[in-house]
Amino acid sequence: MSRTINTLTTAAQTAKFPSTYYDRQLLESAKTRFVHAEFGQKRPIPRNSGNQVNFRRWELFDPAIAVCGLTEGETPDGQTLAQSEVTAAVKQYGAYVEVTDLLDLTAYDAVINDSAELLGEQIGTVVEWVTRDAMCATTNVQYAGGKAARAELTPDNKLTVEEIRKAVRTLKKNKARPFCEDGRQPHFVCICSPESTYDLQNDELWKSVSTYSNSEAIYSGEIGRLFGVVFVESTEAKIYEQTVLNTVSAATSNSNAFVLKNAPTAEEQAYLSTGGNKIMVGANEYTLAANAPYDPDTRTVRLASNASLAANAVVWTNDAGAPDATSKAAPDVHATLVFGKDAYGVIDVDGKGAVQLIVKPHGSSGTADPLDQRATVGAKVTAYTAVVLNDLWLVKIEHTVS
Repeated sequence: MSRTINTLTTAAQTAKFPSTYYDRQLLESAKTRFVHAEFGQKRPIPRNSGNQVNFRRWELFDPAIAVCGLTEGETPDGQTLAQSEVTAAVKQYGAYVEVTDLLDLTAYDAVINDSAELLGEQIGTVVEWVTRDAMCATTNVQYAGGKAARAELTPDNKLTVEEIRKAVRTLKKNKARPFCEDGRQPHFVCICSPESTYDLQNDELWKSVSTYSNSEAIYSGEIGRLFGVVFVESTEAKIYEQTVLNTVSAATSNSNAFVLKNAPTAEEQAYLSTGGNKIMVGANEYTLAANAPYDPDTRTVRLASNASLAANAVVWTNDAGAPDATSKAAPDVHATLVFGKDAYGVIDVDGKGAVQLIVKPHGSSGTADPLDQRATVGAKVTAYTAVVLNDLWLVKIEHTVS
């Protein structure tokens, strides 16, 4: 049985280890969550340099300039170095737990240590999501089965060896640079969900990490390789799920409002509460009203224009795979990322933008805590961002799973 408790740092616990110990515990717990954040081009953020970070890459020289050869005795014109620059703004992320003085007197657990690990895992996951979403914003998208859009993907369009080969071909044609650190053979990296690798591992060409891990350094989460691609599994891989799937409670006639038949999920409520979002009712698309589009007390949805809707008409969103013709339920779509070196950039979390542990002992809040009853243990990422540097060097394969 789980229970929710308030926690408190004690003087004894604080004295047991120096603050650097807890900072290390926090950072190590956070880094266990890093998969997407591990492979980006690292860029530290200088102090007092604003909130913008510049990532740069050199442009390749045009071989056509040199292929014509040299003329005897004549010095050709020199070439000009050129860089592409991508700018991204850093943001802060953080969370904390409030603790009580009663636990200070009664707790058996090492509260700071446990809080540091829990907060580290939480903040590490946040950094992963930020990085993952930035990578998934690439314009270089490959839809499984040769489909042209996410909404066309059916349950048969799973991740296959052929899809990996297509992605590798794209990266090679675009001259993506492979990874080759730690004496490893040159390779691209693929980040995928456990469900995605499940569909690949039955192929006889799959090579498990256990067959080569003794002779090579391996990445955290690495599970195998195929056609020069090293596969790293992440439970935080991007999944596009259908946000809304509900029905109309009662028929409407030339009205801009209707009532949902079923209690909406938290995801449905959040989506329906955002003005301007698009929804489908039956076969037609509608826009939610700009202001107060959803009333949770009455389950009423307001549209930007009037509509006549039939009772039990399906209310759905077209943001996952191909919807069923009748139920409009759509399969989840997974994003598998295949990329080369320097395809994207991240802030170096080991630098000044690192995850920090912040402890405020009881008695530190002054008149805001007149009885010295509360303390906090928090974690913060001082500054972080992630951005795609070269879309041609990162392929997002969208597909369904078993």
